[in-house]
Amino acid sequence: MCRDATVCAVETVRWVGAVGWVGAVVRLAGLLLLADSRLPAGGHGHSGGVEALVDCGLLTSTDDLALFLDARLRTAGLVAASFAAAASLLAAPVSGIGRYSDQYHSQAWRRWDAAVEVRTPVAALRVASRAQGAALLRTAQLAWPEDGAVRALVELGRPHQPLVLGAASAAAGATPAQAAVLAVHHLVGGAATAAVRLLGLDPLRVAAVQAGLAPLVDETAARAASAAELAVHADDPDLLPADATPLPEIMAELHHASEVTLFAS
Repeated sequence: MCRDATVCAVETVRWVGAVGWVGAVVRLAGLLLLADSRLPAGGHGHSGGVEALVDCGLLTSTDDLALFLDARLRTAGLVAASFAAAASLLAAPVSGIGRYSDQYHSQAWRRWDAAVEVRTPVAALRVASRAQGAALLRTAQLAWPEDGAVRALVELGRPHQPLVLGAASAAAGATPAQAAVLAVHHLVGGAATAAVRLLGLDPLRVAAVQAGLAPLVDETAARAASAAELAVHADDPDLLPADATPLPEIMAELHHASEVTLFAS
């Protein structure tokens, strides 16, 4: 019996590759693994800003959750998805663009990491992003130990989560568009799960909120993938979106200063 979650996830990846299924199915299996909330990637410890809003009485119902997620998808979700898609393009040598797929390009990744940094204006959110990136990177390093982009990000230190997600997606065989979908999937799923835990909301109604957001998720991911392609071809991370709203950043700092919290962010 497998007792360690990270080892279990890694063994799942290796088993799928060893079975010898057709390539499309293997790529789908890797994508589903990265989409699974049980993957040891640190996301379960973060609420995506929901806890701070709940504590201040600004989020009390599924209607409030739907409005919050709608706004986050159009701002932070678009930014995260764009960087995940860009990282996937940079990491995948089969695309013909994967200029950073070699482990010796850790310094080249630094520019893209810095671009995420400047789009994350408050320290609390930067710490949360790097913590989740480090957690996912530990799993990716074991799952795809020979992948050059993953090794380059390991050498970089504690890169931001969207870059790690994009590189891990490429290592798993996912497309940049799929990496973008993964980024917004985790944003929505993490916040929805936190709302259920914090408010005791009906999980069926929360699932309905997520389903209702599916068209916006697809639209956001498509915009992110297009922006990523332009930025990567130009080798210029400044071309990626920088959409933001001030309230989540302010609430993140208030949450960070709180003495007792259920989630890290």
